[in-house]
Amino acid sequence: MYRWILPALAALTFATAPAAAFDISAMSDEDRETFRAEIRAYLLENPEVIFEAVQILEERQAQAQASAEMDIIAANAEAIFDDGFSWIGGNPDGDITLVEFMDYRCGFCRRAAPEVEKLVEGDGNIRLVIKEFPILGEASMSMSRFAIATHQVAGDAAYKQVHDVLLSMNGDVSAPRLRRVATDLNLDADAILARMDAPEVTEVITRNRALAQVLNISGTPSFIVVDEVLRGFLPADEMGRIVEEKRDQG
Repeated sequence: MYRWILPALAALTFATAPAAAFDISAMSDEDRETFRAEIRAYLLENPEVIFEAVQILEERQAQAQASAEMDIIAANAEAIFDDGFSWIGGNPDGDITLVEFMDYRCGFCRRAAPEVEKLVEGDGNIRLVIKEFPILGEASMSMSRFAIATHQVAGDAAYKQVHDVLLSMNGDVSAPRLRRVATDLNLDADAILARMDAPEVTEVITRNRALAQVLNISGTPSFIVVDEVLRGFLPADEMGRIVEEKRDQG
């Protein structure tokens, strides 16, 4: 059951010891057996040391992962925060940018939507960027294509209207139904539906997917705040706390 613990302990022990402090290869076979017996006896008497060592190792691994993630975000900052095609809401001049990768068929994205709205409206100084990231089948793809086509044909305000409607849409996502959505919102349904399969729409989805792969994002909703990826649903107050931490960090 705990087969993995001893290698972790050993890895931590030898990684933190000075190079010249300990050389097991210089030991005789008899010395090695004695050494192993002493280690075993010590761990049996002090088993909490194992868990302390594992905890330290996990903390260091988490720190290394966070550092690597920050480097990846920095290297792809323009594609993440200013790609030139994603919808931007909230305060366009806000001091913090919140980026969301979302899928209209994702139940947690639907739960997150009012929380994100509450955070952005309550804060007043957050710039919101929506990344269309359809990963839950053909219906998701059709909805994203419809939203992106609306954005390209009719602009930001129309996109937001369609975005909100799609987040509450259940059942089939047929062309006639999408046409009714556009018509009910007084949009040019013919132009939007004709645009859905355009290369410009496909390019948005392709670029968002490629960016998600670089960022190791495979689920929705996923958020980026400054230099950190937040995976999964978070209530508004939790996201708000993280936003304030980022502000305090400068």
